[in-house]
Order: sequence, then structure tokens, then C-alpha cells
Amino acid sequence: MPEPTVAEQIAQWATALAPRALPAEVTHTAGRVLLDVAGNCLAARNEDYVRSLLAAWDGTGPCTALGHEGGLDAAGAAVVNGASAHGEDYDDTFEGSPVHAGCVVVPAVLAACENAGRGGSAALAGIVAGLETTCRLTLVAPTAIHRAGFHPTAVLGVMGATVGVARALSVQPATLVSALGIAGSMASGIIEYLAEGTWTKRLHPGWAAQSALRAVSMAQQGFTGPRTVFEGTHGLFNGFAVTEIPRDFGQLTDGLGTQWLMQRIAFKPYPCGTMIQPYIDCAVALRGRGIAVDEIETVRCETAEGIVHRLWEPLTEKHRPSTPYSAKFSIPYCVAIGLREGKAGLADFTPRKITDPALLELASRVRYVIDPDNAYPHNYTGHVALRLRDGSVHEARQPHLRGGMHDPLPREELERKFRENVLFGGGSAECADELQQLFGTLFEQPSLTALGNCRTLR
Repeated sequence: MPEPTVAEQIAQWATALAPRALPAEVTHTAGRVLLDVAGNCLAARNEDYVRSLLAAWDGTGPCTALGHEGGLDAAGAAVVNGASAHGEDYDDTFEGSPVHAGCVVVPAVLAACENAGRGGSAALAGIVAGLETTCRLTLVAPTAIHRAGFHPTAVLGVMGATVGVARALSVQPATLVSALGIAGSMASGIIEYLAEGTWTKRLHPGWAAQSALRAVSMAQQGFTGPRTVFEGTHGLFNGFAVTEIPRDFGQLTDGLGTQWLMQRIAFKPYPCGTMIQPYIDCAVALRGRGIAVDEIETVRCETAEGIVHRLWEPLTEKHRPSTPYSAKFSIPYCVAIGLREGKAGLADFTPRKITDPALLELASRVRYVIDPDNAYPHNYTGHVALRLRDGSVHEARQPHLRGGMHDPLPREELERKFRENVLFGGGSAECADELQQLFGTLFEQPSLTALGNCRTLR
């Protein structure tokens, strides 16, 4: 008998996953991801890109687009929720090789469960299976997908979400194997959005989520996909992650069900690119020392070479971001925000804010030097050094990602972030409290009909 393929090993594990047998800490992490995704969806509900997607989608059905009246078909809800969850770049990140798992997996699984009348335990099993698979996928060829010009969340997210949907719907292992083979031909997502700060990155998680739903549906109807979708000669990693370093598929399959990599999912304290977060912490710390912005002559940051092409260059665009979305991927802009405001929130990435002359003048003073010993992508660090007009130098370092495995966000901070997101989206404090309770108990409910309460905010 031939050795099982990677997809077959994943399918055997995922379809047998029992929600009641999950470790308490795994269930806890899944609940934190659910709450964070929901809050991000509600914060973005009034944004132009979300309204554009709603207007472009003509399917109706029983599924909820969080914060929006009426119902959509499963694919439509997955698209809107996926784009909304990721659109403000406030969503979770896997620490170790950057991918956003929750914004793809949670919308896909919730839509599948609503559409099929499945309850909270099915949603829990699906979310856990999908998150764990997505996190493991990133370690097969770290950073290679980014370097090839593709977005890992889009390419790998569809595979993880396919596993999540299949588990939520209790499909057979052979069906999941075919669904993964099909999903491999749906994987996509280029990072050319970096050129102008346009909206396509925001679409990637939603498109991946709805593709996962369609891949599982097609497989359920007998459509077949290749069993060797991951490791094959023309498989996913040979197509999207060309590298001279041997791919380690053991990272994907070893310890499934006993070692939970999803415990390394990090939650963002700031609504911008993941690797920028430690730099903002440094800037906020320096601001807290009482340093006057007008006294700053130059700002120098040590950085990893691997993030320069996304977060530092072209430097002219990073110094003067052309759109609010572009500003979220500019270390100079975000450092300037931290130095001036002592924080960074959703209101700091608006058309009006990014044209503030004093803010842009400060951003223009921020430069970088490459640190050859930086541990990226295994660790995300920050460094900001200020030279003042009197010649003195003030420096701050952040040794790891706050909100990650070394310094997790406390539950109360994550809940405060959720409430602030609901308020930003137009809801009241009372509404925020009610929705927090809803998502805190969703995995215990016999059905997901309560999601209908999230279609309006009051």
C-alpha cells in the first residue's frame, strides 16, 4: 500500500477531530480568534471597500455578513466577512511565518455552519482544524511565498479554510482530500497592492474563504482533485514557493492532534502591518519619556532585510503614503504616529490624518539600516533611535511582538479592543456588551441562529 500523501494525512486527522476532546487552551484560543475576527468585521462595516463588495454580490440566503442587514448566500457572507475581518489590518497573525488565519477560516466556517444548520460544536471543530492547518502550512517553506510575489494568507488560507469547512460539515476523508486538491487550483493573491495601497489585499481572505466553501461543495458532488496537491511536482508549493531550501512537509503533519501550533497565534494591539507593531511600541515608549517631537532631528530604525520591500520601500511612498491603506504598511508613518500620539488606532489611518503636514514631516525623518542578525521571520522585533537637536540619542527596543506568544494580550485588553471596534462601527456600549456575550458562548449553542443578532448595530 502506498504511503499516504500529505493531504490524506491531514484529512484523516481533521475529519476525526472531536471538539469535546480538545485541550482547554486550544478551545480558548479558538474563542479569542472568533471574538477578534467578529470585532474587526464590525469595525469595518461602514468602509467603502465593504460596501463595494456588498453591492457587487447578488446572492441572497441564510448567512450573516456581520453588521449588515439581510442575508447572503454562504459564499457572499464569506467574502464580505473575510474582507472586513482583514481590511483594517487589525487581525491575528501566526507568529513564526506571517499569515492571517482567522480572517479566512472563521468566515468560511461560520458561513458553512449557518448554511447547513450546524451548531457551535461543529463551528469549534471547524475553526480549530482550519487554524491549525493554516499555521502549519506557513512553516513548510517560510517566507518563500512572499518572496515569490504572492500573499500567504490568500494562497495558504484557502487550504486551511477548506479543512475547516470540511470538518464543520463532517465530510469523509476522501472528500476532504479531493476538496484540498480542488482548492489548490483556486489559490491566488498577488501582493502588488503594495504599489499603490489599493484594496486587493483586503479581498484576499474573503475570496479564499468562499473558494474553500466551493471546493468542499464540489468535492461533495464527486468532483475530484489531486491527492498530491501539496508535495506534487506541480503542487502548491512548487507553484507558489519556489526555493532552493528543501521543503519540510513534516512541519505540516508531525504531531497533528498533540502539538498545537495555533497557540502561537498573535493578536494585534494596533491596526497596521504585523511587523510594524514592535516599532510602534518603541515609538510609544519614547513618547512616554517626555521627548518633544520638535526636538527630534533624525529617527533611525534597525530592521530585518526580509521586510524592507513591503514596509520600507519605496521610501518616498512610505514617507508620504498615498492612501490610508498604504499608511498601514509604512514603518515611517506608523513610527511618526507613535511618537506624536503615544498610541495608534483606527482613527490614525484616515484620508485626513495621512495628509497632516506635521505628521508627514516627522515621518520623512525616519530612516532604516539593515540588521544582519535580525531573527525575522522567527521573531518580530522593533528598534527606534532618536537623535535630538542637542546631540543626545534616545533609543528603545522591543524584543518581541506584543500580543504574541512571549507577551500575550490579556483577555481584558482583547475584550476592550472588541468593544472599541463595535463602537467604531457605530454600535453602542450596550450593544458591544451583548455581542461580546454572544461570541463568548457561540461554541456552546445548538445552532448559529444568534448570528442574526449581528446584522444590525444599535
